[in-house]
Amino acid sequence: MRCLSAKIISRSPGETERIGFNLGTFLKSSGSAKTVMLYGDLGTGKTTLVKGIASAFGIAKRDICSASFVIVAEYETSPPFYHMDLYRLERPEAVDAAGVWEYIGTGGVVVIEWAERLHGDIEDAVKVYITHLKAEEREIIIEGVNSAEFMAACEE
Repeated sequence: MRCLSAKIISRSPGETERIGFNLGTFLKSSGSAKTVMLYGDLGTGKTTLVKGIASAFGIAKRDICSASFVIVAEYETSPPFYHMDLYRLERPEAVDAAGVWEYIGTGGVVVIEWAERLHGDIEDAVKVYITHLKAEEREIIIEGVNSAEFMAACEE
């Protein structure tokens, strides 16, 4: 039996970023492009996690910011990296009009903040749920990864 989830407690933004880096490294080593759907309230650390994921692709942390006004940020990496922030898109029609679906399944890694704004499910997506526990402490649940393989990648 394969456990397809991992639960991690982060005690600081730095740890959240490191978890993101490990997830990004895992995604790169898996050899298959993925969509990562991020869920969590405002201020839980979604963008901090994205900075870590992106750093595994060689993207500088300073280049990653909340894409709330840009909607989609594209990075020329191998595989291509796309950061989406759907916070401002409240209706399914707005998501469709923004062209979000055009990036999914194109061979790149697509990381979507506020994924609950999508009006459909994405097959084989990695889902990340971030919950604020206290002060800087967060519970991060990652679904859609083999936990043993992911944890092994974290230790490398």
